[in-house]
Amino acid sequence: MKIFKFGGASINNIERYINTGNVIKSFSGEKLLIVVSAMGKTTNALEEVAESFFNNNKETALKKFELIKESHNSTVESLINPDYSSATKEKLKPFFTETEWLLHDSPVRSYDYYYDQIVCCGELMSSSILCSHLQQSKLSATWVDVRDLLRTDDNFRDAGIDWEYSKDKIGETIISLFKHHDIIVTQGFIGATDQNESTTLGREGSDYTAAVFAHILNAESVTIWKDVDAVMSADPKKYPDATNITLLSYLEVIEMAYYGAQVIHPKTIKPLQNKNIPLLVKSFINPSLQGTTISNTVSKSLPPIVVHKEKQVLMSFKSKDFSFIEDKPAEMLQQLFSKTRVKPNLTQHTAISLLCCFDYHPEKIEQLALEAENMFDVQLENGLELLTIRHYNEESLHEFIRNKIILLEQKTTETVQFLMRM
Repeated sequence: MKIFKFGGASINNIERYINTGNVIKSFSGEKLLIVVSAMGKTTNALEEVAESFFNNNKETALKKFELIKESHNSTVESLINPDYSSATKEKLKPFFTETEWLLHDSPVRSYDYYYDQIVCCGELMSSSILCSHLQQSKLSATWVDVRDLLRTDDNFRDAGIDWEYSKDKIGETIISLFKHHDIIVTQGFIGATDQNESTTLGREGSDYTAAVFAHILNAESVTIWKDVDAVMSADPKKYPDATNITLLSYLEVIEMAYYGAQVIHPKTIKPLQNKNIPLLVKSFINPSLQGTTISNTVSKSLPPIVVHKEKQVLMSFKSKDFSFIEDKPAEMLQQLFSKTRVKPNLTQHTAISLLCCFDYHPEKIEQLALEAENMFDVQLENGLELLTIRHYNEESLHEFIRNKIILLEQKTTETVQFLMRM
């Protein structure tokens, strides 16, 4: 049994839905569990609905949601033939009703709670439409609500999985369904608490869902279908000489993600690494291409891998009494980072100060600066770039930093980082 994950780009229009169906058909005769994201920009649109609702703009929220309904019904009418379209629209109605019922109420709980109740609708709708498309193509496909299988805690927007419950429920349900169907379609990114409240799993949640299913079901492999040919050594828009990488180790991918590469989130890797299940990154546009295989195999002869992050801010925390910034002061700063939910991308100590580079989220950075000023002299500079190069060679470094002003530099035998003015 294989796990396939299709992201929003793979189903963002009618042609893409048809293409995704054709990719799935090419694996005829195999048992496939399909994990689906929300189509196109639906999640962004649903986030706007959640924000309007939470700000007590009920009419605006309902109007925005009406547009989402119309878009999905239009997709059904264009994609699904009359024999299936009415039934498909009926499948969507409970998701519409579930959300509209909430939007007619008034917010009394946290924003994160309402975010999860509203945003989860996207995956439920897109997966239902894809399943109907597969069924009308005469494929043996069925749909299942992942919220009935994946139990989580109530840490809304970043929920943790109850592995014991989920393992039993997924094993029992999926194995039973595979006795009668070749293809099971479900949703990524979402789950539910023991009170049947919808939750979301945080960043790259759909990839993580695929990995969780693979781990529990001992899948042969997980394939993430993307609109790129493979994992690349750099962003080709910024670095035209970027090359495809065909083989990567789990460890290398975790390192790349740690430094900010938009590859695969580390939490997706762990369930696969624990059972040595390979992760494939393939192109849904050109499925015949080799793509990238991520496994326990040690990566060899890798090219320089470049991670370029813009919108960085450098913050300096200097002790007011010239005491060494260690022990208690450092501990206090770590508590502030946790409280304001920021994570340094680069840090450097001096005797009496700590220099930190962060992603520039204005509200979080402002809160951090204000609270830190009680204990430290704080200075900041934004509009910076952070360049990370793994497997670098000294000869090529000057090409990457030409005409840049270097503010901070850190180097190991494997990785070099430069914080630079643009």
